[in-house]
Amino acid sequence: MTQTLDDARLAARRAVQFDSNGQYQQALYYYDIAIKLLTKLHSDSMYEDKLAEYSERISLLQRLIREEEQNSHKPEPLHQSELKKCKFLMNQALDADEAGLKDIAIKLYTDAAELGLSAKTADTEVKAKLTSLVRVAVERAESLKGIKTTADNGIMKSLAKLPSVPESSFPDTEQSIQSQQPVNAPSAAPAKDARSSLHRGSSGHLRVTGGSTNYTEEEKKVLLYGSHINDNEFVPFMSIDLAEKFQYAFPFTDKDGLLELAPKQKPDFVGWRRPEELYSDPKMVIGHHVDYFSIKQTVVSDCSFVASLAVSAQYEKKFGRRLITSIIYPKNKSKEPIYNPFGKYMVKLHINGIPRKVIIDDLLPVSRYNQLLCSYSSNRGELWISLLEKAYMKVMGGYNFPGSNSNIDLHALTGWIPERWAIRPNEVDFNKDNLFDVLLLRLHKGDVLVTVATGELSDLDADRTGLVPSHAYAVLDVRKINGERLLQLKNPWSHLRWRGNYSELDIKHWTQDLKETLNYDPESASVFDNGVFWIDYDSICRFFDVFYLNWNPGLFHYTYCIHQMWKAGIGPVRDAYNIGDNPQFSLEIQNKGSGAIWILLTRHITDIADFRQNQEYITVLIYRNDGKRIYYPHDPPPYIDGVRINSPHYLCKIKLGDQSDAKFTLVISQYEKTNTIYYTLRAYGTCPFILRKIPQPYKYEKEITGQWNNITAGGCGNHPTYVNNPRYQIILESANNNNYLLIILKGPKQYQIGFDINTVILKDINAITAFKTKSSGPFRSGFVYLELEDVPAGTYHIIPSTYVPGQEGPFFLICKSSCNLQLQLL
Repeated sequence: MTQTLDDARLAARRAVQFDSNGQYQQALYYYDIAIKLLTKLHSDSMYEDKLAEYSERISLLQRLIREEEQNSHKPEPLHQSELKKCKFLMNQALDADEAGLKDIAIKLYTDAAELGLSAKTADTEVKAKLTSLVRVAVERAESLKGIKTTADNGIMKSLAKLPSVPESSFPDTEQSIQSQQPVNAPSAAPAKDARSSLHRGSSGHLRVTGGSTNYTEEEKKVLLYGSHINDNEFVPFMSIDLAEKFQYAFPFTDKDGLLELAPKQKPDFVGWRRPEELYSDPKMVIGHHVDYFSIKQTVVSDCSFVASLAVSAQYEKKFGRRLITSIIYPKNKSKEPIYNPFGKYMVKLHINGIPRKVIIDDLLPVSRYNQLLCSYSSNRGELWISLLEKAYMKVMGGYNFPGSNSNIDLHALTGWIPERWAIRPNEVDFNKDNLFDVLLLRLHKGDVLVTVATGELSDLDADRTGLVPSHAYAVLDVRKINGERLLQLKNPWSHLRWRGNYSELDIKHWTQDLKETLNYDPESASVFDNGVFWIDYDSICRFFDVFYLNWNPGLFHYTYCIHQMWKAGIGPVRDAYNIGDNPQFSLEIQNKGSGAIWILLTRHITDIADFRQNQEYITVLIYRNDGKRIYYPHDPPPYIDGVRINSPHYLCKIKLGDQSDAKFTLVISQYEKTNTIYYTLRAYGTCPFILRKIPQPYKYEKEITGQWNNITAGGCGNHPTYVNNPRYQIILESANNNNYLLIILKGPKQYQIGFDINTVILKDINAITAFKTKSSGPFRSGFVYLELEDVPAGTYHIIPSTYVPGQEGPFFLICKSSCNLQLQLL
């Protein structure tokens, strides 16, 4: 109790100090802490007056803050908005002009001139700027048309003096753009060399290897199905989309309508506002880079998405490479995303196996005090956070989002390869030390983006630790100092921090040397809660549930993908006995030596209900079977046995060495499949490889339902009654001896079953591949098969049996071949 009272007094003193200095937000935070601590001392009525005083002061401060914010929300003057639109068009025209896109440049110069002439303003300075812009635009447009021969150099110099709208300056390392079009040229007149074909690569630097670059008809159907998500259409992002039109006569409004609001947004919602109605000078990015400290989550339940934004922003700042800002359009000629006064934006998200095009307007939900009811930047007027969230929420069906995980969110935002690493200290397979070493090495090299999430926590644990149950945190830093393993995390809420070891409240573990090494002062950090904190790795393993890692595709040189569907009626509901009908692929490694092939399975999700109640558990099984089809799940045993999870993404890693197999078999597996599954299988390799679907050589099929009944239940060949088993005749009608034959026997699961096939008559008695008898092998529960190659044409007999005589029941005999066949009971 004494400690609680001391903490309450300290919080109250800080609240009063901030209050007297006019720092109302900070004062609110500490008044609230003081109230919570004093409430715990409920047995002492002497604190009731203080509780009432602090509560009243909180109400007053909240009113003052609202008034300040309301006064600060000054919309952009109309004449400034018109001038900004005109400048935007001129910059777009200049980019097209420099790129040699004559028709596009003429159209944009003309639009800029018409807009400038139609603008009405009494401001002489603005009017002079508009007049100058109109003159330059008209002269350059006429020069390009060849109407008059104005000196091009003078005009180009004038154009070059136009202020651009960029807000960043470091180089763009986004995937290479094959089209020669500027990124923000309008779609009215696309360049002739624009390539509109789909591409199997996921990043520009990765070479597409090991298969056709053209999509099959089935793949096109799969991609079309995956385009229709939550009643909207999100088509594949192609190079021609870089010529999207971003300027209109009126502010752009999304044809798909307004997003559905979340329940927590609705009570305070008063309307939708454009940035120019909220800020005097809106920008896409303020400063030279995006800042993860500025990201603030509000009432939308997308903590994993906001954490994903934070780690992506930190990557850009730390490594100086575009990542999260590379997916926002329009851009200027430096490929920097820019504010569009016409209100239209395009975002490229990796959804359902490929990058897709998401179009949004800039209408944002606000409360009665013009406060944003979506995630936003603490830098006033900065838009990238709110617009990226809106694009993602549109794909997900609206702000009424059920929540996700950062593997899904980061893959959508960046295309980086998702991996889930569950924290299970009590399980033998969990290598705690190895996981930390991977985080420490790879995070600092820029190889991976990391978030970590809590699972369910008791109210007591949540209260004493300061952690939020089932909540995602961004991992900003990982350190090992004097043997102590530490991580720096950020709560997307931008408040509420860890209260245990190495928190700002911890007076035991912080040494002077540690503070200097980390450049961290707990006392200064305790002044205001921004949601950023240090925590030891042991506490992570105690209170957190899972790490989400997204790996840089730049670790690899080659990639290939296949888009497929697995129809509901094909194969058994469970993969307990037979996986022969499962989708299967051969993976052939082209070069011997050390390296890696990573296999990413992505299930396509098109409805928010499926996302909310995902019941499809899928995985990838890897077999060392020379790239041939697998029928028995555990014979041969999987080289890598995948874990069936109900996440859209599953990653499997194959390590390669000098003694590694040259061919593997990949099997898509599931648990209780009930619906048709649409999916993408993508491979990333450090060396060339070939990935292809294992073909089915069987064009003809016959199926017969049989019965072991009474005397015909003769048992296996060890028993004299074996001759009483049903006998079937199969005739292969072919002129060749190189036929393929597959025989499948299905029976009751409680019986061990098998069959023999005997040669009766051959069309070519000298066939070198002829055989007298072959068997399905060891008797098995309910399912056996025999697959034969180079089978001579002729007549054969098949004898299905149970292992033990007298076991009665039905069975199914299925024969498939590459040539015409006849099957009948003798």
